[in-house]
Amino acid sequence: MAKVGILGFAHGHVFAIGNEWLNKPELGVTIVSGWDHDEKRGRDGCEQLRARFVPNMSDILDDPGIDSVVITPETSFHADYIEAAAAAGKQIICYKPLALTLEQADRIVAAVEKSGVRFTIGWQMRMDPQNIKVKELLEGGEFGKVYSVRRRHGLTTQKSPGFDTLWHVDPAYNRDIFADDSAHAMDFIYWLLGMPQTVTATLSSLENPRIPNDNGIAVFKYESGMLAEVSCNFVCLAAENALEVYCEKGTILLDYGDVPSVNLPHSDKGLKWILDGDADWTYSDIPSPKAQWNRIANEAGPLAEFLNGKRGPIATAKEGRDVLRMVLACYVSDGHGQRVALDDDRLYKI
Repeated sequence: MAKVGILGFAHGHVFAIGNEWLNKPELGVTIVSGWDHDEKRGRDGCEQLRARFVPNMSDILDDPGIDSVVITPETSFHADYIEAAAAAGKQIICYKPLALTLEQADRIVAAVEKSGVRFTIGWQMRMDPQNIKVKELLEGGEFGKVYSVRRRHGLTTQKSPGFDTLWHVDPAYNRDIFADDSAHAMDFIYWLLGMPQTVTATLSSLENPRIPNDNGIAVFKYESGMLAEVSCNFVCLAAENALEVYCEKGTILLDYGDVPSVNLPHSDKGLKWILDGDADWTYSDIPSPKAQWNRIANEAGPLAEFLNGKRGPIATAKEGRDVLRMVLACYVSDGHGQRVALDDDRLYKI
């Protein structure tokens, strides 16, 4: 039974996961206590998850009865909290994205490696059963070479009153909404296809100037010539298509994979594919969730397995740094109007 302390309640996904742990004791996770630099938010979060609020981070890190921490504050605090938790020998779940800057990401990787603690990032898309099926289909070889992939990812932030006042769009805490949420889709591409060589990206602020970079498109290119597009619209009212994979011998399509595509009534048959010579689509028997919150809550099981030593990390600190590199390269590409290599030194300057 893993004994968990929560460091920061800024990211709402901690409640989707925490409530699953709370209501399903068979998952083997007990939330002991929580802390937040914002005391009211910390007390409210602990009350919701039936945990004990403590006045100092050290009350969790020095507690021998707590073996693990979940780190879900504003992104700018990740490096400091991870360094402290790693030095205390706690297992760590950190929510996405890993950090704001590559310098912070380097600190995280160094702290995890030096301490030897078990560490994972909670990437939702890696744990989604339909996404896992897509990866299995490609690795099975029947589809041959992958030519191009398009992942569309959206939010409905313009329908959320007061969103423009939240930390998610404060550059001191989280850079902007593109840095915060495009990371999901970019990690999916990284997990599915590996690290690309270059990116060409363009970003725009279209709905509300207080929520910058609410639209962005990035095209990643691989050594083989394969292309992967990440298309992000964070003022998206409605959608269906989430993933397109075009291969030498077939096509894979996935619908209903993000907030705007599940907000409206939809089929539970979201994943389908066709191979050369097939007369019709094959539909997966994996149902699409009824709501995006369900996809997030489904992380609770794999993360519990990690905490209890039944599986390895969902994503390592080094992988999180690679994905951050992909995100930051989009800003360099947009700012300079050019294709940018993923190892460009300018990524350390933004």
